[in-house]
Amino acid sequence: MPTFSPVQLAEWSGGIWNPVNPEHIEGISHDTRTIARGNLYFALKGKNFDGHDFIKTAFDKGACGAVVKKTKKINSKNQWPLLQVDDPEKALRDIASAYRREVGAEIIAVTGSAGKSTVKEMTAHILSASTPSASTRGNWNNAIGLPLSLLSMERSSKVGVFELGMNHPGEVSNLCDILQPDWGIITNVGPVHIEFFDSIEAIANEKASLLKSLPKDGVAILCADGGFFEFFKSLSPSSVITVSAGRNADYTCIQRDQLKKEVVVNEKHTGDNFIFRTVLPGAHNVMNAMFAIAAARTYGMNWNQIKTGLETYTPLPMRWEEKDIRGIKVINDAYNANPLSMRVAIQTFGEEKVKGNKWLVLSAMLELGDQEMAEHISLGEFIGGKNWTGLIVVGKIAEHIANGAEDGGFEKKRVFRCKNNTEAASLLADKIKAGDAVFLKASRGMHLEEIVEEFQRQ
Repeated sequence: MPTFSPVQLAEWSGGIWNPVNPEHIEGISHDTRTIARGNLYFALKGKNFDGHDFIKTAFDKGACGAVVKKTKKINSKNQWPLLQVDDPEKALRDIASAYRREVGAEIIAVTGSAGKSTVKEMTAHILSASTPSASTRGNWNNAIGLPLSLLSMERSSKVGVFELGMNHPGEVSNLCDILQPDWGIITNVGPVHIEFFDSIEAIANEKASLLKSLPKDGVAILCADGGFFEFFKSLSPSSVITVSAGRNADYTCIQRDQLKKEVVVNEKHTGDNFIFRTVLPGAHNVMNAMFAIAAARTYGMNWNQIKTGLETYTPLPMRWEEKDIRGIKVINDAYNANPLSMRVAIQTFGEEKVKGNKWLVLSAMLELGDQEMAEHISLGEFIGGKNWTGLIVVGKIAEHIANGAEDGGFEKKRVFRCKNNTEAASLLADKIKAGDAVFLKASRGMHLEEIVEEFQRQ
């Protein structure tokens, strides 16, 4: 955990310590539930809370100081060290950006409509084998999470891999102002958070903000198969490295054996054919791995280091998380979902070899705006043409998936509509048997992991 100078933080934030500054700052926190002794607490304001209400709790748990809005009256009889600023959230961003410059690590930014967390994790895992590295903490990829992730980066770090999320116009550009990336990776573009955008093209333009922020001597890594490839390439001031599932790219997948879980990738400039085994199934995860391969090779790593990194990679929770529950394979891929990731994940589940039957448990994809009904119906039609044993949908929005599946040819008697996760778990317990496989996916807000927990109990 990095330490910070109180004087330096005041300079970076434009704030003033009152009545005194702490002697020592070890780490940053904005959450009193997880704050550690010695942390500097940022009193941030959200829609339903004000961090200033928890200042006493922060100090009771060992905070060394707190960053507060200077116009707030803080009743302190204990002479708490308070860094008074105009806006604590802006101060967090300013401090993180200044710290990034001070550390001077080479920064790789990853964005995209799907796969960015996996690409970030894979790339960071591979690079960490040969050089001191930092990366986004979990999925802390927004205007608060990114600064917190940066401020957890050790000063010894030589490279950092950070994820950029967005759901509103202008967010990627603002995050790049904080991060100041040297390299950029765009995984793909799909109708994600389209509730807040006019079109897919508007989403692509938002993602392109990452490329526009890169220096001329930087690196952009792009998928040559994507519909926006030429658009992205034209906007990059940096050199462009390409990956592809079959085209003549810098890194091309020339063979994928689903049964052996073996992939062959050709590196164009050396002619090398690199063979590795995949930890995660599916063509989309091969592409995720190829982004990591391209970044690692461009950074100067050898094939053995990359092979070891890819084959020892551990996925984040609820990203194709497999469990055996009384002989039933349960795959929880419900960390998040959108029309793009839903289709590729369901297709990958279709490729899985199982002894018994296959069941889908799906719920809503959120933030689709006016396209909500159409996208869920379309997903159902996509599912309807496949040979699943049963489809369970959870919640009112997901009923559109059921309707689309029936329109697409799915037998009505094999479609089950559940009001909530508890009902879905009970239905599963009643319907499936040892040897079967169950796949769960939805947006994070639907909490489908509750189904797995309840199913285990039943």
